[in-house]
Amino acid sequence: MSVASPPSSRRWWALALIAAAQFMVIMDTSIIGVALPRIQEDLGFSQENLSWVFNAYVVAFGGLLLLGGRLSDLFGARRMFSAGWAILLIGSAVAGLAGTVGVELTGRAVQGVGAALIAPSALTLLMMLFGSDPRELTKALALYGAAAPAGGTAGVFLGGVITEYVSWPWVFYINIPIAAIALIAAPALMPAGGLGARGAVDVVGALTVTGGLGAAVYAIVRAPEVGWGSVETWGVLAGAVVLLGIFLAVQASRREPLMRLSIFRTPNLGAANLAQVLLGGAWIPMWFFLNLYLQQVLGYSAFPSGAALLPMTILIMIGMIALAPRAINRFGPKAMIVTGLVVLAAGMGWLSLIRPNGNFWVDVLPASLVAALGMSLAFIPSLGTAISSARPEEGGLAAGIVNTSYQVGSALGLAAMTAVAASYGADQLGDVAALTDGFSFAFLGAGLIALVGAVIAAVTLRTRQAEEPITTGTSAAKQS
Repeated sequence: MSVASPPSSRRWWALALIAAAQFMVIMDTSIIGVALPRIQEDLGFSQENLSWVFNAYVVAFGGLLLLGGRLSDLFGARRMFSAGWAILLIGSAVAGLAGTVGVELTGRAVQGVGAALIAPSALTLLMMLFGSDPRELTKALALYGAAAPAGGTAGVFLGGVITEYVSWPWVFYINIPIAAIALIAAPALMPAGGLGARGAVDVVGALTVTGGLGAAVYAIVRAPEVGWGSVETWGVLAGAVVLLGIFLAVQASRREPLMRLSIFRTPNLGAANLAQVLLGGAWIPMWFFLNLYLQQVLGYSAFPSGAALLPMTILIMIGMIALAPRAINRFGPKAMIVTGLVVLAAGMGWLSLIRPNGNFWVDVLPASLVAALGMSLAFIPSLGTAISSARPEEGGLAAGIVNTSYQVGSALGLAAMTAVAASYGADQLGDVAALTDGFSFAFLGAGLIALVGAVIAAVTLRTRQAEEPITTGTSAAKQS
């Protein structure tokens, strides 16, 4: 079913709302970073379990993105976009009002459910609005892409301001007025379209993939505390494998699966999504442990800690909007994905040289800027490649898969690096030397993830004639 294009001015206002949505759902993964020590103190989180304030959101977000994409295709992107904002509003209120660990994690998980509806529907709406014009689509994707890492890093700064001068619950309450504005504006700005597809919702698939992901992350986070060789660790990991195996079996056997497995036979789609997995797995641990290094080792309070990462936000926005599209046009997306991951790995390696008596200007700023440059170069081409090849009726699914890839990588990367950091001393609060060693090995591990990503991208991505994954697949984005 074709969708009439709204007036040009309205389309760009709609893009602003879509970019704001992407900014918000990613910011919600990072805004709690600076507030973590205060949340830990007030609610009684252990050092090992503190990362679940992040993971409760990301596991629900990443695990349900495929369902969110499918619902977007079935019931309309605008409906799911609005529903997601309503759920995010409720989850934010619960997380802000929480007085116990359990309620806090519940609120974060509900936020993740809302984000899982917003993210794929937002990307589908973008393709509906701009997919007919390759040049406009490139510009729209650049702005959309910049909103993700900028939201992640800006969340750190905003979280610092709020934590320092207001109180940590407001890192969640800030979502409420923004969600209300989005709910009011969406009907006026977004194309209504129609139902992109008809069929059933694969609830079993959604439950098994979410449960499998959650079990895997839980086992990795708990392993340093209970032991890598313990029955609990391997039992939970075995359960994760079983659940994910059931998910794949269900997808292969159902006539209307949550995720059509054959979609990965599309050239470059699987490789680009794998690049997104490893990009998230490297980037998210970096900002998480850099926050802890600034506060727990260098002694920064919440606001200076957030401000210390503001240069990264500025560089990412410049890189995404101005540098990446030009570099892609000149060198091709494959070259930029590989280059970006290598540069990101170099920045992580530099950050691994942090010292217990270090300072921002030597130990943090230059290395973080190198990492930010790498992220800005790799994110846009891998995103564009991943979404450009899907069939027209599977736009929401493709958006769900690429968002899932990044969030799964983020969750598992953080879980793995939390385990690495703890095993090298990051669980010894008050011992700055031990904390520094743990954080250093976490940065080094994240750098290795990025380097592996560069090698895999170099081997698996195909070089297409006149490489233009952001523009050549525009037909796949149109609703028909």
